[in-house]
Amino acid sequence: GAAGCVATLLHDAAMNPAEVVKQRMQMYNSPYQRVTDCVRAVWRNEGAGAFYRSYTTQLTMNIPFQAIHFMTYEFLQEQLNPHRQYNPGSHVVSGACAGAVAAAATTPLDVCKTLLNTQESLALSSNISGHITGMANAFRTVYQVGGVTAYFRGVQARVIYQMPSTAIAWSVYEFFKYILTKRQEKRRAGK
Repeated sequence: GAAGCVATLLHDAAMNPAEVVKQRMQMYNSPYQRVTDCVRAVWRNEGAGAFYRSYTTQLTMNIPFQAIHFMTYEFLQEQLNPHRQYNPGSHVVSGACAGAVAAAATTPLDVCKTLLNTQESLALSSNISGHITGMANAFRTVYQVGGVTAYFRGVQARVIYQMPSTAIAWSVYEFFKYILTKRQEKRRAGK
């Protein structure tokens, strides 16, 4: 668990600026044509802090995502593959379902993270301060703009994106674990 938390902290510290740039370039009517233009404009107009405005939200999303993801996978493996043998079908199904559950459960956090990263103009116009800072402010703004349903905008796309990703990741992980375990067993038997 501790290793996973540290890995998430470091991964998100490195990737959060890239996520900010990606989201700003994906915005409807984005003024940016190139990554370098976006990076320069954000740096010049908002400072280095803009690249990390959503870092705590990212961590707040990714730590629960990974916890839900792993717990769901393990639970489903207990149900579908109680003897924990190499079974590609159970790994794919468990992985896909685990990704779907984790993605759906953490969508409200993803919506708030996206709002922090993009500083979307409709949300800014409804925000009293005119600038969205921090997760609590993002949660309030999302609710003001669209109510409870706004927290789940894009949930289907997020689930559809995560299902194959986590299914592939788990099946590849289990495959290599199986191969390495078999190789280790052969070495022991040969001694």
